[in-house]
Amino acid sequence: MATFLHRLGRFAFRRRHVVALVWVALLTLAGVGAAGAPAAGSASFSIPGTEAQRAFDLLEQRFPGMSADGATARVVFKAPSGRKVTAAEQKAVVEKTVGELRDGSEVVSVADPFTAHAVSKDGTVAYAQVKYEVSGMELKNTSKDALKAAAQHARDGGLTVEVGGDALAAVPETGATEVIGIAVAAVVLVITFGSLVAAGLPLLTALVGVGIGVSTITALADVLDLGSTTSTLAMMIGLAVGIDYALFIVSRYRAELAEGRDREEAAGRAVGTAGSAVVFAGLTVVIALAGLAVVNIPMLTKMGLAAAGTVAVAVLIALTMIPALLGYAGRRVKPAGEKSRLLGGRRTTAARNRPNMGARWASFVVRRPLAVLLLGVIGLGAAAVPASSLELGLPDDGSQPTSTTQRRAYDLLSEGFGPGFNGPLLVVVDAKASDDPKAAVTTVTNDIKRLGNVTTVTPATYNKSGDTAMITVIPGSKPSSATTEDLVHGIRAKGAGITADTDAKLLVTGTTAMNIDVSQKLNDALIPYLVLVVGLAFLLLIVVFRSILVPLKAALGFLLSVTAALGAVVAVFQWGWLAGLLGVEQTGPIMSMMPIFMVGVVFGLAMDYEVFLVTRMREAYVHGENPGQAIVTGFQHGARVVTAAAVIMIAVFSGFIGSSESMIKMIGFGLAIAVFFDAFLVRMALVPAVLALLGRRAWWLPRWLDRALPNVDVEGEALRTSADEERRDPDEDQDRELARV
Repeated sequence: MATFLHRLGRFAFRRRHVVALVWVALLTLAGVGAAGAPAAGSASFSIPGTEAQRAFDLLEQRFPGMSADGATARVVFKAPSGRKVTAAEQKAVVEKTVGELRDGSEVVSVADPFTAHAVSKDGTVAYAQVKYEVSGMELKNTSKDALKAAAQHARDGGLTVEVGGDALAAVPETGATEVIGIAVAAVVLVITFGSLVAAGLPLLTALVGVGIGVSTITALADVLDLGSTTSTLAMMIGLAVGIDYALFIVSRYRAELAEGRDREEAAGRAVGTAGSAVVFAGLTVVIALAGLAVVNIPMLTKMGLAAAGTVAVAVLIALTMIPALLGYAGRRVKPAGEKSRLLGGRRTTAARNRPNMGARWASFVVRRPLAVLLLGVIGLGAAAVPASSLELGLPDDGSQPTSTTQRRAYDLLSEGFGPGFNGPLLVVVDAKASDDPKAAVTTVTNDIKRLGNVTTVTPATYNKSGDTAMITVIPGSKPSSATTEDLVHGIRAKGAGITADTDAKLLVTGTTAMNIDVSQKLNDALIPYLVLVVGLAFLLLIVVFRSILVPLKAALGFLLSVTAALGAVVAVFQWGWLAGLLGVEQTGPIMSMMPIFMVGVVFGLAMDYEVFLVTRMREAYVHGENPGQAIVTGFQHGARVVTAAAVIMIAVFSGFIGSSESMIKMIGFGLAIAVFFDAFLVRMALVPAVLALLGRRAWWLPRWLDRALPNVDVEGEALRTSADEERRDPDEDQDRELARV
């Protein structure tokens, strides 16, 4: 592989005009496609194989006019203190508002609270349910403005009015912190390279790669049903890895220049060596992201594949566009150890040859490996403690900031109708095979009423043919509580008996039931996903490092870092530690897909640092250094760059903490803290400590396996051998030939 990539790097350097033109053309093509595509909204959410999804599909089939995918709004009214909404004056205001709501062009139906029994027992709170033809993201601005205007008119009439539901859903915003993250990355690159030009190359190529990836996602969003979160995730990961991959190749190019090679050869060798590490690091990320398909949740699969595609583009750009731009930059990119005149001029040879901070740190760890290992494991273990109280759920209006009208509507409904009203359960009775459908539905209703934690069971609503019924059950507890989950399982447990007695089928759906099924599905998929992703990456790393223990150590270190990161997420978003500092207005259960998503993404990113750092150690070991010295040499060449890459990735991910959407905010924080733990505690401390304790055993590989594995030559040994042959004196070859004769 090193030889092929070496030729690719030299080709891109020589044919830089062609390479640059190809990437500009691809960016332009993707941009034109994105410009002509409709804006991405919320992707349709389905969970194949779950009871909640089967019930939802049945409803769409048996109740075709319900517009199940349409947006909803709950306009909640509260009377002034000491009064009731049923009083003549307040009732008139509510009825006038209901009339205004019905005038909307996209409105399917509006339920009058006084005829739909949507008034609280004490008469202080009422709500009107509004149903629309299209989803919240597809609603016209005129419909949203009409909804807001109707609510404001009711407020002017003396009522407290808030609007819940997804009708007022907005596209999430990331805020200025994303720009700050990129600015921090730029500063780190300038400090690392000591050159504005060299620092600008990774930023430029990363932006091109992200531009192609995100524009392609935007262009295909409507066709492939991709939500706005998909492009945000692709931007987050693509930007981080794009900068990092380019950083490693530019750094290796400068090191090759410092060894006296001409610029074209230096570009070829940089791509042949660091580029090999980029390919395998990128493969681990792609495997981890694409492996999310194992969970069988279409939205999660699409997010993973879209992000994986953006990472693949970042790898290709690093291998081709970076050497092309290095050709354009010429002498403006200095050899390692030299700075541009603007940033202090050239350093002396003595200064370049002194051990740097990375080498000094590695020497310290090699001398005291056991102490460093114990301190690192204890520290990560302490950070992981909160993960033991992890509670999972999907965000609803109750997780919104208290400043939003959706959250205030949620609180008003809880106050007027009880905590379970915001998470009603929808029981679907399929009585098509029953001899007496109504009797079967009556049996179901009576059985549910006898269960605990049930506040209300509404009368059944039948479809036109009378063979299917919907029953709404209001729990006595809030949607995310364990008692509500027990109620869902209790109703479902009645299903077998109902079928045996009446031949009717009982299914439970609704947002709360859907959340429970999602959490269960994700929990069930976690172990198979770990086995698949970690197993494939483990085999890949065996090929790269030609070792058994090094990949095993890498996987165990990843488990430590991801568990510690989950602990930090729980501490902030569930317990509320530092919540105000990070702009977390509402604490609550952790998003259900967060653990498996973090496992996938963090594993891929963790293997990046493992590959980049440890390949330099193996390179030194293969070339004759003892294990301890190889660790120091690896840190001498790689620690500064890996540190810069980690800081850049942390800065980029932290930029998304400013997002207005809790899901993006949580992902940004989780990935940023995970990279911190993995790069600075696991890879910079635990890895050299474990390798120092293992010594030569770290690089052990059974001979039969060594013969069976393909030689990918990540260390660039073929390039070194080729260079030695080129430098060999022809007379020496002739003397050796004569000696053999």
